[in-house]
Amino acid sequence: MRKFPEPIANLVAAFMYLPGVGPKTALRYVYSLLSLPKDQIKIFGKLIQELPESITICRQCLSHAQKELCEICASPNREKHLLCIVELSRDISTMEATQAFRGYYFVFGGTLNPLEGQTPQTLHLRQLLTHLETHPEIQEVILAFSPDVLGETTMMFLAKQLKALGKRVTRLARGLPTGASLEFADEITLGDAFKGRKEI
Repeated sequence: MRKFPEPIANLVAAFMYLPGVGPKTALRYVYSLLSLPKDQIKIFGKLIQELPESITICRQCLSHAQKELCEICASPNREKHLLCIVELSRDISTMEATQAFRGYYFVFGGTLNPLEGQTPQTLHLRQLLTHLETHPEIQEVILAFSPDVLGETTMMFLAKQLKALGKRVTRLARGLPTGASLEFADEITLGDAFKGRKEI
C-alpha cells in the first residue's frame, strides 16, 4: 500500500471518522483540499475550529442552534398544539423545506438499537416526557422517523409511551413517491400505498 506524507495520512484518518467516508473518499477529500489556494484552506480550517464554539443545543427541542433557543422554538407564530419528533437535528431542515408543518419539533437523538447501545436511557426519552409534561398545550405528537426497521421499532415504542400520556400520536404517511415506477417499488411501499389510498 502506498505511503503518504504524515500530514496527509493523519487528515485521511480524521476524515474517516465521518459516517460513510472510507479510505478512498477520505483521500479524495484531502487532495481536493490540497488543490485549493492556501487562503481557502485556512478559512476551511477556521470554520471547523469555530463550529463547536458557535453551536450549542437548544434547551427546548435539543436541536443544534446558535442561541439558548433555536429560531423555531423562539418563534411565537408556530402552532403550539403540534409537536413533531425527529431522529436527528438535521431532519428538521428537511421538514421545514416542505413548508407543510408549522408546529414545533423535538430531537429524539437517534433510533432504538440495543445492539449499538442506543436504548431509551441513552436517547432523549426522559427529556421528551418532561417536555410534554411542561407543555400541556401539545395535543398531537407526530412521529417522523425513517420507515426502516429501526425507525418502525422506535415509533412503536414511542407511540405506546405517548398514548399513555393521553396524547394523539400520528406518523407520516407512506406510499409511492411522485414519479416512482411500480416496477421498482418494494412490497412494503406498495402495501402502504394501498392502505393510504385516496378517492380522486
